[in-house]
Amino acid sequence: MRERRILRDVLYHLFVVAFGLLMIYPVIWMILSSFKLKSEILGAEAPFWPTKWIWQNYPDGWKGNGSITFGTFFKNSAIVSVLGTLGTVISSAMVSYALARVKFKGRQFWFTAMIMTMLLPGQVLMIPQYIIWNDLNLVGTFVPLILPKFLGWPFFIYMMMQFIRGLPKELDEAAMIDGCNKYTIFSRVILPLLGPSIITTVVISFYWIWDDYMGPLLYLSKPELKTVSLAIKGFADAQGTNFGPMFAMSSLSLIPVFLLFLFFNRYLMDGVTAGSVKG
Repeated sequence: MRERRILRDVLYHLFVVAFGLLMIYPVIWMILSSFKLKSEILGAEAPFWPTKWIWQNYPDGWKGNGSITFGTFFKNSAIVSVLGTLGTVISSAMVSYALARVKFKGRQFWFTAMIMTMLLPGQVLMIPQYIIWNDLNLVGTFVPLILPKFLGWPFFIYMMMQFIRGLPKELDEAAMIDGCNKYTIFSRVILPLLGPSIITTVVISFYWIWDDYMGPLLYLSKPELKTVSLAIKGFADAQGTNFGPMFAMSSLSLIPVFLLFLFFNRYLMDGVTAGSVKG
């Protein structure tokens, strides 16, 4: 029995490792291709490993497509992602607490309306949203990409609601006996307990905003305001695609998200699963 268990564990881990390598193969290929010549990237007989490591792709890619370097693009992405994530966490936590704990007239209606917005395809909202921001003369700025995040993100509101519903209501009652009102209960009792859910929101929302392409494409027309996702697309033009520098900058763009997942992976799993466990 012990030998069977060992064999089963070995086969299981081999399968997991093989499946994991299969999943990350495109990323590995992209990183290795960032050190190749263009002739080695394309073609049916292109080698997996670079025959000669070309480090020049990174300086060439960092120069960008004109007078603006990728340092500016990374700064723009950082501004949009950090502020957007901050707005998502603050607004989603407040709205989720109100919907999960505070009894007010029309609560069920607003909850239903929020859920319905999750069912709408993003393409349906693009034109009316663009018209609104254009009428406000805010197209061409970061505002359309950041301000909506301060008004709540339905996916994260629902996730935090599930987490809050798993917390004992006796905590609220004990705080009210001690003289706390709804605001102090939220800030001193509920918010500290939302740690895993908040970290999950930070990681996922930062990744979604950092990786967003359609939003910046709609609202950012000035080259100096472009984000990394838009700037990488700039390596492809009518004359052809400069694959080496493009893959080099694509590899660098993975670093912030990778570090975020690396440091908060354990808390991310806690936040995702905590809402399914009722206290």
